[in-house]
Amino acid sequence: MTILLISHPAFLGHDPGEHHPESPDRLRAVLAALDDPEFAGLARLSAPEATMEQLTRVHPERYVETILGIRPPEGEGVMIDADTVMSSGSAEAARRAAGAVVAGVDAVVSGKASAAFAAVRPPGHHATPDVPGGFCLFNSIAIGARHAQAAHKIGRVAILDFDVHHGQGTQAVVEIDDSLFYGSTHQFPLYPGTGSARERGIDGNVVNVPLAAGSGSAEFRAAWSDRILPALDRFEPELVMISAGFDAHRRDPLAGLQVETEDFAWLTGELQAVADRHAKGRLVSVLEGGYNLAALADSVAAHVRVLMRD
Repeated sequence: MTILLISHPAFLGHDPGEHHPESPDRLRAVLAALDDPEFAGLARLSAPEATMEQLTRVHPERYVETILGIRPPEGEGVMIDADTVMSSGSAEAARRAAGAVVAGVDAVVSGKASAAFAAVRPPGHHATPDVPGGFCLFNSIAIGARHAQAAHKIGRVAILDFDVHHGQGTQAVVEIDDSLFYGSTHQFPLYPGTGSARERGIDGNVVNVPLAAGSGSAEFRAAWSDRILPALDRFEPELVMISAGFDAHRRDPLAGLQVETEDFAWLTGELQAVADRHAKGRLVSVLEGGYNLAALADSVAAHVRVLMRD
């Protein structure tokens, strides 16, 4: 069973500035954890750049050209919104982040890998088709889902999101198309202010379970076991994709949930089981948030460790 790790040095070139939580050190911590000898069996791939055709399956061409055209001089930054900054290396990093997810889809659908983990930055799930924000420029996971459908004729794609912040950008793509499914736990109220349980998409293809600050393992696991996983089983996805944000961890500084590393490992196993039942085991996971470096490294290691199980 081949598990594929996809990353690229260009992701370190996206530099939103000193003291910004979405720093290159996040990826350095993740890659250092995955350099441990226990992960020596991972196949490794350098992330390609997504093509214009792939990017414009989600984002309008004018939007893509605008983002790719923002290339400030070395050492300077351009504010996209109050939280989102582009540096000289951001355009390439964002393009390769989407390309990493596309490459992961290609690998699992072709059978070259049973699962893939894209260790990328910037994250993507807050980017709507025409509005960046929340540290995100291109919605990499939505681009991967559309690629699976367009290039591989996959009918039903599910995106599961356990980042502490609701992925309103992904939901904007999914909620109008019943060939897609979106399930999310997230702290509420919290940025971006979306993700009410009342937001259900077309015929229930969106399942949001907002969690109050202070919620921990019991609430997190119940949300998935009682609400999202049964709906996901009914959807019968042909490809399972994960927006793997680890900022619901109790040590994360940007939110107030109390999820443990072991909870992420448990959920990874549950989602892997769904992929085994309905999707021939095909699963692609994409790094989103996570801002305590030690907690992020531990959580990613736990996540990938489960993916590597026979």
